[in-house]
Amino acid sequence: MNSPDVMRVAIIGGTGFGESLVAGTPETIDTEYGASLVTRGDIGGRRDLIYLARHGPGHRLPPHRINHRANIAALRDLGVRVVFATAAVGSLRHAMAPGDCVVLDDFLDFTKGGPLTFFDTPGNVRHTDFVRPYDPALRETLLREAPEDLRPRLHPRGTYLCLSGPRYETPAEVRLFASWGADVVGMTGAPEAILCREAGLPYAAIALVTNYGSGLLDATPLSHGEVEARMAASRGALATWLLRAARAV
Repeated sequence: MNSPDVMRVAIIGGTGFGESLVAGTPETIDTEYGASLVTRGDIGGRRDLIYLARHGPGHRLPPHRINHRANIAALRDLGVRVVFATAAVGSLRHAMAPGDCVVLDDFLDFTKGGPLTFFDTPGNVRHTDFVRPYDPALRETLLREAPEDLRPRLHPRGTYLCLSGPRYETPAEVRLFASWGADVVGMTGAPEAILCREAGLPYAAIALVTNYGSGLLDATPLSHGEVEARMAASRGALATWLLRAARAV
């Protein structure tokens, strides 16, 4: 456990983001919910960095198989105090084009089948407030620290709709989600936001638009390779942004 005067920051990297932001050997953290793989690093001053690849080494875990409870419990047990995350998303709006970034401020959770809470045993009933689903102070840090070259394509707010996946959405679903007020769609962000809030970990996320939702422009099939390629092309700029934010909290 880190000393109280050290700010331990976690970054959760999503699709196409790479294995790590820091040099080091990944280590397994065992929790009551299972094991999670992290890499520890030092980003200078009194800042420790914990990097967690959401889908595991080599992107081996599909979204519906990610053990979100183990991941967030591992960060909590390591003494993490704030969490930043990235997510590859599809756009539900013409104004949010591939290559744009969104600092999320709300979400709609339509995941199903997996555990979404730490409070699921008899006698341990808690109802968690979500009037501000993403931490306002961390969101402001992200907006303030965004590199200049990203600002023209930066959306300061947006609503994320989360599905379980692993399939992509149908055109009818894309139209429906947009009518509900969602701006982007993904498969992993809501469980993380919920569990971080329950664990007392302030959480904020950057969504990188990798594609338009099905049918928004045309009927061209979408491949996972295209999504990964778009994310990889923006990886350097996102890494710079996240490290700046981690040093600034």
